[in-house]
Amino acid sequence: MKPLKTKVSITLDADVIDEIRKHAEEDDRSFSQFINLILKEYLKRCKPKKL
Repeated sequence: MKPLKTKVSITLDADVIDEIRKHAEEDDRSFSQFINLILKEYLKRCKPKKL
């Protein structure tokens, strides 16, 4: 079963929206799917590293 999603509202700069739309289209994804992918990848990279 797919995890549940929650709707959010954010404000983005127009140039950021344009760039995300271009990348999403090239990747054959919706705008929100692509943002979700970007955020997941960013959060993976930002996990604290164990010593």
